[in-house]
Amino acid sequence: MRIEYVKRYSSPMGRDMEYKVYGYGGVPLVAFPTMRGRFWQWEDFGMVETLSDLIDAGTIRLWTADSIDDETFCTDSWDKLAAMRRQEQYLAYLGDELLPEVSRMSGGQHVVLTGCSMGAFHAANLFFRRPWDVRAVIAMSGVYSTRYFFGDYLPPEVVANSPLDGLPGLNDAGLLDHYRSSDLIFCAGQGAYEDRMAADTRALGEVLQRLDVPAWIDLWGRDVNHDWPWWKKQLPYFLGHVL
Repeated sequence: MRIEYVKRYSSPMGRDMEYKVYGYGGVPLVAFPTMRGRFWQWEDFGMVETLSDLIDAGTIRLWTADSIDDETFCTDSWDKLAAMRRQEQYLAYLGDELLPEVSRMSGGQHVVLTGCSMGAFHAANLFFRRPWDVRAVIAMSGVYSTRYFFGDYLPPEVVANSPLDGLPGLNDAGLLDHYRSSDLIFCAGQGAYEDRMAADTRALGEVLQRLDVPAWIDLWGRDVNHDWPWWKKQLPYFLGHVL
């Protein structure tokens, strides 16, 4: 398998950002790690191996993005507005630098975003905020409200990064049209440690339905836990529906 490590200065972040690329061609898939995870996590936890047949066949090309959760949603600082300003810089890096570069390297193709747990949140939040280079989202076992991190603290800067709180008031026709033309898949199990994720997945489905945005909301069984073995089953299954 062809593997490339990239470290490049990001203007919005004001520092170098890192990612890895697996494969040589195909549909571009950008993946986010779980909470506080790094860009090598998908390789360490075996997800790259799970996708290896698709990667080696040139069906997909995988980019594993880095996260900055310790500076944003998982910060120990009392200043949550500063954390959200840093989150906006991260979104600018993803939307203005990483995704356009992925699309350019993929012959202008639009991107599929994916992630599990906190990675699902990042994939969904990036899509709802900056959807222009994205054709599909596959989000597994995510939460979709900042209430999970900040409770009821919901100034506008926080709501902007809290899909369940921000989407109900959305009236941007351009954004809504792009949402409606994209393939959106939100999945959660109903087993151990999935209660909050299943509830948020249901709630997101209801919000999208009210906005007339088609989405596949798929709740798996009560044996399906919040863990990598299940995500390794889910992602290839859902990729089969969007590739």
